[in-house]
Amino acid sequence: MNEVQKYIISNEARMIEELFSLIRIPSISALPEHKDDMLACAERWAQLLLEAGADEAIVMPSEGNPIVFAQKTVNPDAKTVLIYAHYDVMPAEPLELWKSDPFNPEIHDERIWARGADDDKGQSFIQVKAFEYLTKNNLLTHNVKFIFEGEEEIGSPSLEAFCQKHQELLKADVILVSDTSMLGANLPSLTTGLRGLAYWEIEVTGPNRDLHSGHFGGAVANPINVLCNILSKVVDENGRITVPGFYDDVEEVPQAEREMIARIPFDEQKYKEAIGIKEVFGEKGYSTLERNSCRPSFDVCGIWGGYTGEGSKTVLPSKAYAKVSCRLVPHQDHHKISQLFADYIRDIAPNTVQIKVTPMHGGQGYVCPISHPAYQAAEKGFQKAFGKQPLAVRRGGSIPIISTFEQILGIKTILMGFGLESNAIHSPNENFPLDIFRKGIEAVIEFHREYN
Repeated sequence: MNEVQKYIISNEARMIEELFSLIRIPSISALPEHKDDMLACAERWAQLLLEAGADEAIVMPSEGNPIVFAQKTVNPDAKTVLIYAHYDVMPAEPLELWKSDPFNPEIHDERIWARGADDDKGQSFIQVKAFEYLTKNNLLTHNVKFIFEGEEEIGSPSLEAFCQKHQELLKADVILVSDTSMLGANLPSLTTGLRGLAYWEIEVTGPNRDLHSGHFGGAVANPINVLCNILSKVVDENGRITVPGFYDDVEEVPQAEREMIARIPFDEQKYKEAIGIKEVFGEKGYSTLERNSCRPSFDVCGIWGGYTGEGSKTVLPSKAYAKVSCRLVPHQDHHKISQLFADYIRDIAPNTVQIKVTPMHGGQGYVCPISHPAYQAAEKGFQKAFGKQPLAVRRGGSIPIISTFEQILGIKTILMGFGLESNAIHSPNENFPLDIFRKGIEAVIEFHREYN
């Protein structure tokens, strides 16, 4: 047992109780009745950060819930790591599916069971306890700042404005985040990329009212038929999106990273069986894991119009609607793609109908090169704690605030997460393995030792 492991074991009871003091506060950002809990949780975090060794820790106002800022300066000329986390959690409902009180944490089966055990109180606590070890043993060689927000689970609506206003306060060389997952408990991984998003609603209008399909069918264009025909043209037989200019800014994944993706254990047959399909489909020339993580995609998320009630009604509808989205890859600007897509849909729409394309929400993608010094330091941290080199993994989902950090602060983020699929974040019976908790602290300590 090395010195770090001895420290964790000897202080674990205290650490767990400190974590539990955070979890017991129901800091649910989605529910306005928990406004006082948001402030209480922020204040508790500030206290714990001071106890861990921060020079200062303050609760700052934002346009929404308060933000916790803390810092430790060891050398003004040294590098600075900015640690981001969120202290808000998802609502716990449905409560009847929990095996224990979601805000009264318990330990059994070598796991912490509670809302926030993983996302993100447990994971952010790993960062703070690693910081504590380094400060108490005078091992910290660079400066550390913390920014903990209380609105991540509702889309971080106040954080961008806060970052814009406090750019100098948040100035750093790299951002470190523990709010993502690994491939498995024995298969550590680092998230290197996240896809962006663009979303639209399409409205197709034909006649000025619903018509009798017997009297008008075959003579008047049916908006649902037209909409289906338009949507069928967006992706070709090779899985390529046909919007002109769509791929202009798409970054090709480096071969070294494609080789890492190929090493990820993946059973395509089990994948198909699990979701009940006979065959996969996607862009020609790419594997399934590449298609759902580092290549763009187009999906119809909803489509409706006409009569959908019980029985039959011979109607030629006046209108048809669809909600559609594209997952984007790094360097594809969601504003640009939104305009390209809207222009294309209008261009291919026939004169037999009127078409309206309304852009909805969107977000930028993100990528961190595996050659980045901080990424390599995180790699060594995982190697030390887990005994094997982590795989570089791109995720198909989106965390818009990560790209916002890059745009405003001009620095990269290292996504050094320790979650597991079995941790059931956002679901009843959220949990976090104690073994991963301990290894996570050791991995983050090693990151700080390596990043200089």
